[in-house]
Amino acid sequence: MLRLTKDFQLNKDEWNAAGVTLPRFDVEKMQNKTKEQPVWLHFGAGNIFRGFIARLQQKLLNEGFSECGIIAADTFDSEIIERIFCPYDNLAITVDLSEDGTKKSELIASVSEALFADLSQPAERERLSQIFKASSLQIASFTITEKGYALRGMSGEYLPVVATDINEGPKKARHAMSVVCALVHERFKSGAMPLALVSMDNCSHNGEKLKFALLEIAKEWEKKGFVERAFVQYLLDERKISFPWSMIDKITPRPASSVKDYFTAAGIADMSPITTTKGSYIAPFVNAEIPQYLVIEDSFPNGRPALEKAGVYMTDRETVNKAERMKVTTCLNPLHTALAIFGCIFGYSSIALEMRDEDLRALVMRIGYDEGLPVAVDPGIISPRAFLDEVIDKRLPNPFIPDMPQRIATDTSQKIPIRFGETIKSYISRDDLDVTTLKYIPLVIAAWLRYLIGVDDSGNGLVISSDPLLEMLQRELSGVEYGKPESCEGKLGAILSNKTLFAADLCECGLSYKIETMLSSMLEGKGAVRRTLKKYLS
Repeated sequence: MLRLTKDFQLNKDEWNAAGVTLPRFDVEKMQNKTKEQPVWLHFGAGNIFRGFIARLQQKLLNEGFSECGIIAADTFDSEIIERIFCPYDNLAITVDLSEDGTKKSELIASVSEALFADLSQPAERERLSQIFKASSLQIASFTITEKGYALRGMSGEYLPVVATDINEGPKKARHAMSVVCALVHERFKSGAMPLALVSMDNCSHNGEKLKFALLEIAKEWEKKGFVERAFVQYLLDERKISFPWSMIDKITPRPASSVKDYFTAAGIADMSPITTTKGSYIAPFVNAEIPQYLVIEDSFPNGRPALEKAGVYMTDRETVNKAERMKVTTCLNPLHTALAIFGCIFGYSSIALEMRDEDLRALVMRIGYDEGLPVAVDPGIISPRAFLDEVIDKRLPNPFIPDMPQRIATDTSQKIPIRFGETIKSYISRDDLDVTTLKYIPLVIAAWLRYLIGVDDSGNGLVISSDPLLEMLQRELSGVEYGKPESCEGKLGAILSNKTLFAADLCECGLSYKIETMLSSMLEGKGAVRRTLKKYLS
């Protein structure tokens, strides 16, 4: 059996026979070079990093555009480093899953070392400090999820770990943002060398989120005398420290058991996924869809790798923002949320299965082409129509990307204002469009309210995915009942006029009566949601 270790070159023929493409560069030479002159450190060593970011550097190494690898660091889960990186010599296998079932595998060897960013451990602290003090370092990038930048909880107070970090200073930093701030301070003390701090997380204005979080920590430390005023100025000087914005798009779902079985059948051992004590479900392989997009603001004060040679769009901030808005407000995320809501009501377990449902496929096509495209932002580098075509024809129907509507339905109240509210606002603001002509976006909003009642289309109870506003929403919907279509009459005003929920007042703009009528129809009883959907599609 083949095993994923640094000796993979000894079994080239067997790996090729197993369908795995091998690196074309000298791994040991790359590791030595990176140790001496680190260029790129990445925080967040999960699936999107191994399945996308590390592959970018692998391409540059393969094609001779770089001699250095990426150093991986995780701030959240030490077991990812201990159980997934170390035993496999920092190697991984990526698997591209096409919609026709074909698989394309590659052994990724571009990660030169892997660290757990725990500053209480002397060896880890010393190595991370050494990396940040290196004049060669050009990028520290991040895929730590949007929550990783949050310093405060729902109450508005600092998270306990952040409050402790602020009081105890850089030497005992624990939260991801405090750790990074402490390490950037080390760089400042070693000559205030320039560096790009690049958030690659899937959230709008990600560079701004990172900048604000680090500045808040730094300013609090300055008040307590832990850092100098000049350090805060260093973070504010874009000639020294830049925070480029980015737009990332690639689905890297949980490791699939079918992929593990595929590797076992191909003669590759020890590919089983693990669940860490912190709940990370991760494997030595990453399965992912083929389409991928990374658009980055080209602001790198200490230089950068030739990322454009690996297919990254290097551009200005305005174009990054346009690409993000195109994806999030019209061409992908609204379709995902529509499928999530109806999928939960209809009892579907996968997005791909929903795309075989003629009604649901027609719904997302009409949301995308009829209501979204007329107001879609065109970033110039990516065609909104071509992007939408790929989403509907290749990405959403891919049965080998096991994405569940129940997962996507999480935190829907936080997604609605961006995914639907921005389009509604565009229709309100444009003289050539009439917001009251919208039909399919209001239908999704009505279905969301129907979903919040907690009954599926067969009349059975359904588990509502977690949402921070669930209690408030259900309180506002109290009295609205399954089987009583008249029960929603006059009950939706407080919700539909809430600009925080919808980014617009739906009563004021003339959509509330339409939504109430749709919801009333969906409440009629068994099969009513399906009948309502068919009615508005016809």
